[in-house]
Amino acid sequence: MQYRRLGKSGLQLSALSFGAWVTFGKQVGRSLARDLLAMAHDHGINFFDNAETYNNGVAETLMGDVLADLRFPRDSYCVSSKVYFGAVDNPLPTQRGLSRKHVIEACHQALQRLRVEHLDLYFCHRPDPDTPIAETVAAMDTLVRQGKVLYWGTSEWPAEAIVEAHRVAKENHMYAPTMEQPQYNLLHRERVEQEYAPLYDAYGMGTTIWSPLASGLLSGKYNHGVPAESRLAQPGYEWLREAVLEHDASRLDKVRRLAPIAAELGVPMAQLAIAWCLANPHVSTVMLGASKLEQLEQNLASLALLPRLDAEVLKHIGQAVA
Repeated sequence: MQYRRLGKSGLQLSALSFGAWVTFGKQVGRSLARDLLAMAHDHGINFFDNAETYNNGVAETLMGDVLADLRFPRDSYCVSSKVYFGAVDNPLPTQRGLSRKHVIEACHQALQRLRVEHLDLYFCHRPDPDTPIAETVAAMDTLVRQGKVLYWGTSEWPAEAIVEAHRVAKENHMYAPTMEQPQYNLLHRERVEQEYAPLYDAYGMGTTIWSPLASGLLSGKYNHGVPAESRLAQPGYEWLREAVLEHDASRLDKVRRLAPIAAELGVPMAQLAIAWCLANPHVSTVMLGASKLEQLEQNLASLALLPRLDAEVLKHIGQAVA
């Protein structure tokens, strides 16, 4: 495994990490979750990502139970949660958002579900138009000073909101966001490569990127339809299927143009897509999601492909998805 600093912080995360979105509590039960986390940890993964809203807290409970079962040394891994959407259907105003009340109570609930004494990373899952950024920064600062959170960050925030968070933190001697968790893949590049570009040097922001396979699209498995066992076929995720497959038909054409490049390198398309993300020096870690052991094992092999992605190969990949 390769390890990278989380931006300019001293925390080193595995270049590949493991997330619970969609899978835990849906496609993945306790036995398989245990095997997946064990394999990930055995291969050097030290960051496990979660959120209050994933299956209304069930994903965090499942991960917490499995981590307790496996008895990994607590200093050998990092665990995260994210706050904004809430952990219940039809949440009341106090059960969602980024108010001081919800940020702090959601942290306490995540600690209980994950069965840990602190969150290594805690993300504001989306910007909250109903809460002043200063209030959210102050709430996160409180949690850091209490030792319940070690690093806090944002997820899918516009750059100007992140800049404002840093301004508030600096002027009030508070802890500023360390990282952002954006979507980043061959089909979704602008925010990470352009909008956030000034943030990396100015604030030392790290990124824990999600959906390196564009919800499986870049694996090539949807080139000829939707397999019954795939996440896009799961009940309740019709919105994701529409966003991935039906919103922009040209995306599938781009994916199909990547297939010959992967074939020439002798690797599955998923490995190509993940290694491409790793080639960006501003990516601190690429979060993997898997519902099968063989899927995780294959994706872990992406690290071996990274040295082969020279300037010429990267140019061909860029041309394929242009």
